[in-house]
Amino acid sequence: MPDPFLPGDPPIPLILRRSAQARRISLRISQLDGRVTLTMPKRLKEAEGLAFAREKESWIRKHLEARGADVAIGIGAQFPLGGKMVRVEVGQGRRIQLGTETVRVPGREDRVPARLAAHLKELARDRLSGACDDYAAILGKPYTKLTLRDTRSRWGSCTSDGGLMFSWRLILTPPDVLDYVAAHEVAHLAQMNHSPAFWAEVERIYGPYQEARGWLRRHGSDLHRFKFTA
Repeated sequence: MPDPFLPGDPPIPLILRRSAQARRISLRISQLDGRVTLTMPKRLKEAEGLAFAREKESWIRKHLEARGADVAIGIGAQFPLGGKMVRVEVGQGRRIQLGTETVRVPGREDRVPARLAAHLKELARDRLSGACDDYAAILGKPYTKLTLRDTRSRWGSCTSDGGLMFSWRLILTPPDVLDYVAAHEVAHLAQMNHSPAFWAEVERIYGPYQEARGWLRRHGSDLHRFKFTA
């Protein structure tokens, strides 16, 4: 059976989710990928859920428009790097070249997204490793390893054995935001919580963090619109 959708321009696919705990119909729009999930009580007829979605169609379209469309990365596309928009252009030779307003990627066009993503991950690892080394030295506690992922729900984490994990998409953010997230996770080496003592450690090793934290809350989900897949 095909997935339900709201007709229109463009049509809006709906993810139908039934829940034994749900007492009423609800809609949720993911800020990460724009997916619209319709949750409804288990015994409710699907037609009733779709009727509810049609009633909320203007609200759904308004929020999807505010989120912005996904951006497929390729030649001619623009994406943020270090908080500044750059354009992907055809490169020469063998290496990716970073300019102030452009990123030149050589090679086959269908390989551009994957090759650029790999390069950005290397940049992210270099920047995050350097930042974590500096903050761990100030804190006086070493970390055991650093891994990168393309996480959807968090920008970083710290395990009880001192392992740090970060989203490689932090390289897209302004440098002070990347540094803040690095300091945040390093501070967990001393305080595995979000108590006042933890935030005091963040401020001690990083400085005032409110502006960088606010930027991530306001703009962080937008970074997932940029799709580095062919």
